[in-house]
Amino acid sequence: MPARRSRPAAPSRPRIGLALAGGGPLGAIYEVGALCALEESIDGLDITQCDGFIGVSAGGIIAACLANGLSPRELVAGFIENSAPPPDHFDPRVLLHPNWREIRSRLRRLPKLVGEAAWRVLVERRSLLGALELLGQALPAGLLSSDPLAAQLKAMFSLPGRSDDFRQLQRRLLLVASDLDSGEAVAFGTPGWDHVPISRAVQASAALPGLYPPVLIDGRYLVDGALKKTMHGSLLLDQGIDLLFMLNPLVPYEVSPKDKQLRAKPGIPKLVDGGLPVVLSQMLRSLIHSRLELGMRNYTRSHPDTDIVFFEPDHRDAELFLANTFSYRHRRELAEHAFQSTRADLLRRAPDLAPKLAKHGLHLDMDRLLDPTRRLLTVWDTPSRTPAERALLQLDEILTLLEARAKQAAQALEAEAA
Repeated sequence: MPARRSRPAAPSRPRIGLALAGGGPLGAIYEVGALCALEESIDGLDITQCDGFIGVSAGGIIAACLANGLSPRELVAGFIENSAPPPDHFDPRVLLHPNWREIRSRLRRLPKLVGEAAWRVLVERRSLLGALELLGQALPAGLLSSDPLAAQLKAMFSLPGRSDDFRQLQRRLLLVASDLDSGEAVAFGTPGWDHVPISRAVQASAALPGLYPPVLIDGRYLVDGALKKTMHGSLLLDQGIDLLFMLNPLVPYEVSPKDKQLRAKPGIPKLVDGGLPVVLSQMLRSLIHSRLELGMRNYTRSHPDTDIVFFEPDHRDAELFLANTFSYRHRRELAEHAFQSTRADLLRRAPDLAPKLAKHGLHLDMDRLLDPTRRLLTVWDTPSRTPAERALLQLDEILTLLEARAKQAAQALEAEAA
């Protein structure tokens, strides 16, 4: 068994952690853009030097890369712009390989199942619904294969200076999956589960039931970590973290008449007009987010000495809700959008965030935050937007900057008066 590297102790330095929730390709794109905004806008924050990382599902992919020393900007090159050399070049199509092996295996069972179903209906006089339920065994446990994802990550983490072994990392990494049979959370990276390769742990954590098959590890069938909880932040909080950054990319969409012309895409004034996929997405997001809100309240009570800084998209942001994440152009637009919206969020929350961050030796760089020319990508092309939409977005950004300046001026006057 490889020897565990000792983690450097720095009692005088605040311990900073990062927790990333899941959300598929869209969630990964949002988190990469948001992390770039945080690292650029907060002096003293080096994301790769956090004392601990925890990731669930797609958040586990990003957390594993960060723990291996890949910076948020390097993730932009690999995940968004595809300008990084192999194997860091990550094509989202690696997530779309059909699960042919299991599909063929299940189809071979179909004739026998059809015979059993016919016998139940015609001879035993059982219900037709019961017979159809039996035929359900011919469906694969997952339509897509996650093996290519594991292979891609294994290749990435096999490069010099990186590791596919939790025990060889300089920083603590936790990846959470769920036991399909018991619902129990399994935390890879903790004693007893740190022998599993990181790439394999990510594969299990991201195995969304129905889309990807369960991953068999140590005799247990494991699926997406969000089956149990959305974030599992307490696992990292229990490590003695002083400041925890938490990112959640999936939020339910709120259709607001005030923002409809600015943010909502034409043709879908109501969610029901988007059909079953949009309705199911809204339902899933609502369930996940309500559970997250409950967890956040519990974190505040159970770890009162830890400062938690939480980020998520605007609930009225149709740009993210209705996105096509497998389009190269849209991936660029969404990453830039996440970067800019996180900067705007930092500006709005600056009065509350500044003192909280200062306790841990971090400071908001207001010059950068108030600079409207800063971009994540070299060229921010938005061909899908009309000139009117681009003008409205620019106006929204300018108003945000003015609002932040006005709030700062008001606080300065209050301080002088006091």
